[in-house]
Amino acid sequence: MNVTDIKVFVPSKDYEISKSFYAEIGFKREFVTDDLTLFQNGSSFLYLQRFYNQELADNFMLQICVSDIEEAFDVCSSSEHKTRITPIEQEAWGKVFYLWGPAGELLHITEFDL
Repeated sequence: MNVTDIKVFVPSKDYEISKSFYAEIGFKREFVTDDLTLFQNGSSFLYLQRFYNQELADNFMLQICVSDIEEAFDVCSSSEHKTRITPIEQEAWGKVFYLWGPAGELLHITEFDL
C-alpha cells in the first residue's frame, strides 16, 4: 500500500459555528455536501462533518504544524468561536499552544525547531 494522503473527519456540535471557527483560524472552506465541508490551508486538508458524539469530540485531537507560532497564536486568539486557548509553551522539540474548538476538539498548534 502506498498512501498518498490522509484527511481527518472533524466532528461538529453546531455545524455552522464550527465552519466559522475553521475559517477564522485560516482555513479556506469548500462546499462538499450539506453535511460535509472540505477545509484547506496550504497543502493540508480536513473535513468538517455534521456529526457529533460528545465522547468522540472530547477525545478528538489534531496536531497542526505551522511555520510561525506567534502568527498562528495571534490568528487563533482572535477567533470568536474558540472555547479555550493556552499560552505558547517552549518544549525541548519546539513550541506549542493548545486550542479547543467549538465541539470540544483539541488542536495542538505546533512549530518544530529544525
